[in-house]
Amino acid sequence: MDGYAGRRPSLVDSRYAWLRLGVALVLGTVGSVGMWSYVVALPAVQMHFAVTRAEASVPYTMAMVGFAVGNLILGRLADRFGILAPILLSIVSLGLGYVGAGFAPTMWLLCAAHILIGFGSAASFGPLIADLSHWFEKRRGIAIAIAASGNYVAGAIWPPVLQHFIASDGWRATHIGVGIVCVAAMLPLSLVFRRRLDVHGAGSLQARSFVPPDIGVSQNTLFVLLCIAGIACCVAMAMPQVHIVAYCGDLGYGVARGAEMLSLMLAFGIVSRIGSGFIADRFGGVVTLLIGSVMQGLALFLYFLFDGLTSLYIISILFGLFQGGIVPSYAVIIREYFPPQEAGARVGTLIMATVFGMALGGWMSGWIFDLTGSYRAAFLNGLAWNLLNLSIAFWLLRAGRPGARTAVA
Repeated sequence: MDGYAGRRPSLVDSRYAWLRLGVALVLGTVGSVGMWSYVVALPAVQMHFAVTRAEASVPYTMAMVGFAVGNLILGRLADRFGILAPILLSIVSLGLGYVGAGFAPTMWLLCAAHILIGFGSAASFGPLIADLSHWFEKRRGIAIAIAASGNYVAGAIWPPVLQHFIASDGWRATHIGVGIVCVAAMLPLSLVFRRRLDVHGAGSLQARSFVPPDIGVSQNTLFVLLCIAGIACCVAMAMPQVHIVAYCGDLGYGVARGAEMLSLMLAFGIVSRIGSGFIADRFGGVVTLLIGSVMQGLALFLYFLFDGLTSLYIISILFGLFQGGIVPSYAVIIREYFPPQEAGARVGTLIMATVFGMALGGWMSGWIFDLTGSYRAAFLNGLAWNLLNLSIAFWLLRAGRPGARTAVA
């Protein structure tokens, strides 16, 4: 898929590679808590500080900013030193961020703590996905999908757990407890990632053999377009994922029902992500992105039409099934269209763009709600951004795809 041929390193596609992938899934499940914890805590924080919905959404936005910057910085760090160093920085940042959030006396300090939380969660997503992509050839698409699924496994497991402890012990004690759990669980898991493949140097076999596909634009232009697509798809994605808990509270169903919907959404997103890996291995990353974009738009339209309790449960399940493969498809596209030694930096930067989209979408939906008193206009806003993503994916499909895929390499 990424255009190189020749004898593979002995560890690629090995038992150790699969072990590394399994541990990465567990590490991602723990470390990705920073993506979802504030979604559950938002109503309690809004009530505690007596602020507007848009103001209460700012810590989430700051977490996404930290996550975005972390994917860029830690991705470059992984290219240079391997994945272990970013993981260790992640552990420190998560511990300090969550404990700091638990003791934050003001919204501003809570926002600052969530920058650390987001930065810490970053290592368990983009940099980890890029690292795993080097350890597989025959099943690279499915490996990337599994590695990316840690983010959604976290979303399926953490929200109901966090909602329980927030209801019983308060959001401050819950944040402190999460920080302690992250450090205790992630530190021993990090030892598995001490090995590193030599794929980054200019003289490596992969670097020498890679030939970029000719699609009529420069690689820098292509990368900018992919970043725009990433922002657009995640502005659309953020509306249900960030605001479903608050939305259910506003409709009178209660925040606990919203937390259940978020958990279901992300649980079925795992199915979507794994399925997208098989599609990517068979048809490539661009087709996977295009399918996900079409289906995500359909689910957003259903949210606009229906707001009954049963309907919201069903649509949340469909939304998870439809959109889970979108973000991992970008990592597959990077490996198809760009040199392997740039994987960490490019995947990290593209993930940064998608997270900026989530941050923008989370804030924008709250702002539209404050302006209109309803989320209906916010769903329409998401549909418009999704159309932009769909247009770029369709253009790339028409422009051309990588040539022959022998053993996915």
